[in-house]
Amino acid sequence: MSASYDSTADHLIDRRRLRRKVSFWRVLAFIALALAIGIGGFRLAGGTQALQGPHIARVTLSGLITGDRATLNLIEAAGRSNASAIILSIDSPGGTVTGSERLYEEIRRLSARKPVAAVINNMGASGAYVAALGAERIFSHQNSLVGSIGVLIQMPNVAKLLDTVGVRVEAIRSSPLKAAPNGMEPTSEEARAAINAIVVDSYDWFKSLVRERRKLDDEALAKVTDGRVFTGRQSVALRLVDELGGERAAIAWLEKEKKIPANLRIRDLRRPSGLSALSMASLAKMAGFDGLSRALGAGQQAAQAHLLDGLVAVWHGWTLD
Repeated sequence: MSASYDSTADHLIDRRRLRRKVSFWRVLAFIALALAIGIGGFRLAGGTQALQGPHIARVTLSGLITGDRATLNLIEAAGRSNASAIILSIDSPGGTVTGSERLYEEIRRLSARKPVAAVINNMGASGAYVAALGAERIFSHQNSLVGSIGVLIQMPNVAKLLDTVGVRVEAIRSSPLKAAPNGMEPTSEEARAAINAIVVDSYDWFKSLVRERRKLDDEALAKVTDGRVFTGRQSVALRLVDELGGERAAIAWLEKEKKIPANLRIRDLRRPSGLSALSMASLAKMAGFDGLSRALGAGQQAAQAHLLDGLVAVWHGWTLD
């Protein structure tokens, strides 16, 4: 009887210890999650910049441009910071047309508050060049790739493949052009014409932006808007870029034209470096908040699934090994 009692007591004690450990890790995970979200929001709002003295802020625009809220918030934070000037460090093949437009507009608002210089590194093509147009002056290296002024819509068409394997996709539409083209049937001439009209309209917007910002006449504009990319050296001659030399040249221009001391420290203004949505979802699950975990995970998947809209200004190029 005594042995049985001792065994039961030990079991209860072990269970209490286990519960304490689980509770401890849940609380710890929750605190870590709260701190990550709080610090991320603080940094995104430019909180760290408020503690800094005069400096030049470097904002890096790289990868695919989608006009995501985090990037737009970063530009807004640069405007609220104590930075005396902003350098946009660009290395991107472009992205969505609407995302590039949103980024351009935010950079123009920033330029109204502080001097902004764009520096194109390896590439500033298509939508990335749209972003560069928002700056007061554009710099590049001699062999940077610049331009690719144009718009496209691409989609795979598997209609022939479906016919081969004997699959037919039925569709009931409210009108002939609803959800057309869809890649599962031959594209009609009417659908092709409708999509072409969208591409042409966005292309006209892109060209008018280049004309206005780079002060080009019709002849000069025609030379740079056929979709090709140019080297930095070519771009200067074509007036797509103001000056060669990269970031040092940009700092020299800021000193000469904007009276910004050249010895100011350059500080990178970054996106929040806290936990990603995926890792925060894991922490939320550890803390026992399954609903929050699922929501964070679903948000991450949705962001990836809808990375691109149908209309893009992006350049697909090559690399030199």
